[in-house]
Amino acid sequence: MSTRINQLIHHLQLQTHPEGGFFKETYRSEELLHSPEFGESRNLLTNIYFLITSGNFSAFHRINSDELWYFHEGDSCVIHVLHQQGGYSSFKLGSDITNGDTYQATVKAGDWFASESTGNYSLVGCAVAPGFDFNDFEMADRKKLILAFPEKLELIQRLTRV
Repeated sequence: MSTRINQLIHHLQLQTHPEGGFFKETYRSEELLHSPEFGESRNLLTNIYFLITSGNFSAFHRINSDELWYFHEGDSCVIHVLHQQGGYSSFKLGSDITNGDTYQATVKAGDWFASESTGNYSLVGCAVAPGFDFNDFEMADRKKLILAFPEKLELIQRLTRV
């Protein structure tokens, strides 16, 4: 790993994430949302740093909340989205806005998504509302996802772990 990646991991106190990459939760609201949709209370908002490095990826997964992604530094990061109503879209977080990058974008609750850096590393942030809870986190099953999105076979094979 590069010196800069090691600096980020050390100084931001990042840990490995189950979906791939490294993360650190930086905010969890004290205020709670009580909703029958979640079956229990959820914090209103959570926020993390998320680091994806070359040769690694964030595997397809989904959560029950909207997730806002925003770019901090490094190379562009591509987020691939398989929509629960069907179809595919992607967005590229980064600083090269004249070539299609955006500084922030949102993945809707329930959509499957995966991400990868276009270069050495991408440092991004992710805010989740209602707040992230591992009870709402589902890693994709490769075979089931391919059945639902057969036209994205190659992408799903590349960005799933099981």
